[in-house]
Amino acid sequence: MDEIKNTAVKKRKKKRSTNPAVRVLKILGTALLSIFLILIITCSIFATVLTIYVLNFADTTTTISLDKTETSNISRFLSVNPDYDEDDEDSQEYDLYYALKNSNKHVVWADLEDIPQYVQDAFVYTEDERFYSHDGVDFKRTFASFVNVFIPIYGGRQIGGSTITQQTIKNITGDDSRDSIHGIERKIREIFRSINVEKTYTKEDILQSYLNLVPLTTQEYDIIGVQAAANFYFGKDVKDLNLAEAASLAGMTSWPAANNPYDNMKNNKLRQKYTLDHMLDNGAISEQEYNEALNYELKITGDITYTSSSIYEDETKDQGPTSYFMDAAINQTIQIIADYYGISWEDASARLYDGGFTAYTTVDRSMQKKVEKEMQKQSNFTTYEMNKKDDTLWSGFIAMDYQGNVKAIVGGRDKKEESRVYNIATDAKRSPGSCIKPIASYAPALDQDLMTWSTLFTDEPITIKVKGKDKKWPVNYSETGDSANWSYQQLTTVEMLTRSLNTLPAQLIKKMTPAYSYNFLKEKLDITTLADSDADYSPVTVGGLTNGTKLEELVGAYMIFGNGGKKYDVTYVSKVEDADGNAIYEKSDGYKQAISESTAYVMNRMMQNVITQQDGTGRYAKLNNTDLVGKTGTSSDWFDLSFVGCTPDYVSGIWIGYENPATIPTNEYQNIGAIWKNVFGDIAENEKHKSFDKTFKMPDTVEKLTYCTKTGKLASNSCYSTATGYYKKSNEPEYCSGNH
Repeated sequence: MDEIKNTAVKKRKKKRSTNPAVRVLKILGTALLSIFLILIITCSIFATVLTIYVLNFADTTTTISLDKTETSNISRFLSVNPDYDEDDEDSQEYDLYYALKNSNKHVVWADLEDIPQYVQDAFVYTEDERFYSHDGVDFKRTFASFVNVFIPIYGGRQIGGSTITQQTIKNITGDDSRDSIHGIERKIREIFRSINVEKTYTKEDILQSYLNLVPLTTQEYDIIGVQAAANFYFGKDVKDLNLAEAASLAGMTSWPAANNPYDNMKNNKLRQKYTLDHMLDNGAISEQEYNEALNYELKITGDITYTSSSIYEDETKDQGPTSYFMDAAINQTIQIIADYYGISWEDASARLYDGGFTAYTTVDRSMQKKVEKEMQKQSNFTTYEMNKKDDTLWSGFIAMDYQGNVKAIVGGRDKKEESRVYNIATDAKRSPGSCIKPIASYAPALDQDLMTWSTLFTDEPITIKVKGKDKKWPVNYSETGDSANWSYQQLTTVEMLTRSLNTLPAQLIKKMTPAYSYNFLKEKLDITTLADSDADYSPVTVGGLTNGTKLEELVGAYMIFGNGGKKYDVTYVSKVEDADGNAIYEKSDGYKQAISESTAYVMNRMMQNVITQQDGTGRYAKLNNTDLVGKTGTSSDWFDLSFVGCTPDYVSGIWIGYENPATIPTNEYQNIGAIWKNVFGDIAENEKHKSFDKTFKMPDTVEKLTYCTKTGKLASNSCYSTATGYYKKSNEPEYCSGNH
């Protein structure tokens, strides 16, 4: 028994002596299995997320049209055709207003049948050897490109995973984001677009587009396509290229600016050999042809005059400089592109000139031409001798409809000789003077029922603090430019506005607070030039703004007086489409209700008195047959004169002043309305548009009533001095007792 026990003990000891190694192996196996399972789960999750991510892009990716590639890089600005007839199949709703292209880009189209086979082969075997066999995507190269984004196994350099089909799409769309995240998104879009293109078009169609869009640029010249390249580099047509020249052009594609024969023949010869090697390996050329091409001495002409572009001839011939309207439309479209693609202004500008966008403008071409002509007439303006120097007045004008669609704009008085120049109407920031009153004090106060048409106010100043001391402010100014004493008379609201007295706006601002008025201008009326310091009495009462306002924004604010109090965005473009016809921007029909409909109409009628009354500051703008309401504005020292006028169809405004602010002789104050009339009066009177009306329509929320001029209340039978006014039904005065 003892022997048996001893033997059992020995066996147990022996078994225990092997346990540590077994345990280690078991632990290691378990860990490896766990890691493997975690890896499988992680990869599954990643694959699922990636699949969902990719499918999201697949759902939103559209087919690229190769039918547009011949002119795809021309951006067009269209205008409504005034003769459009929806019942006429041949009638075009829009006319071409301006065709925009990169003036440094040289493109000449060539049909594939005119491009020799060895030229086609040179590019195919250099860029995409499996072009004729794949379905638009070379997934082996694409996978390597994706991996290299996360794991830079190729030293951080970009891997050329793009097929000829993908490169064609990139050249058409300009979609070429290269940072990690956006680069992946772009690649996914590109893949699905390529697959769709291959289903829609033949290989010949795709290759033709590629050969006409491939960049073959120098460091100085933007040469696009094989025809333009043949013209520039060798001074011949593409059909006349020999094999050596074809290989020279095809070899450039990886980095044209560094590998072209014009700037760097040494690099180009290396790349030429690369192309010939691939053509030989693929059986496209014989060894004899290979050697002859390799030893051929290239003769470079580098003459840009050979690359005149036929595809632009019809649309860009003799266009001349852009109009002031086109300048503004281009700038807005650039901003739209920048916002849509999340890119800089500079990149968006480059994309517009090369991207084949279509912008639908709001311009009235007839009106634009007429306003340009009137603004250039010296007889419509006056020059003055100042400090023994004749300093010509500057001026800007803008007109828009009541949805904010700009119809005409002129940013200077001289004939426009250049494109994209300084525009006084959109770029200059000058004081609006008394034009601030209707939008900063009268309208918001009337909207809050702080007054009516005939409320009596005393022509007296308020007291404000200036450097810690009380000061009576503001003074009134007469039309001769002299400061006037306060009359301390009681005047109605409409009289105060008609004569442009400063005291009532100050009193109203005091009731509402300058901060309220400031926020009303900024939030309700979209005045963007306001500084924090403008939340004070002088800026919002008499227009003494720190930075001034843009005429474009000032006139835009006045639209509320002709459309029931609605503030729409001011725009030059109603819609923008990319090269594939996809809308990247459409102007919204939305608006802000800045003031009530009833407030807007009562203000409208009060500003009519500014025009129709003998003491109205805008009386020189009065039209013969068309309802006009408006307001004049003068800055301190008479540096700036403005007029904003509303007719039933349009709100428009003009500003005059000197380039270097200086006093305008005071008799011009009487004539700022006349200048507006000279420029726009005939257009306003003779508008032929089918929707044009001669009068503003009164809403049901307003009543026309008789009031007592002595008390400002509604007139009773015993009132002997009466007048007619307009009142919000929600805030009508009580009737006068007759005790005057």
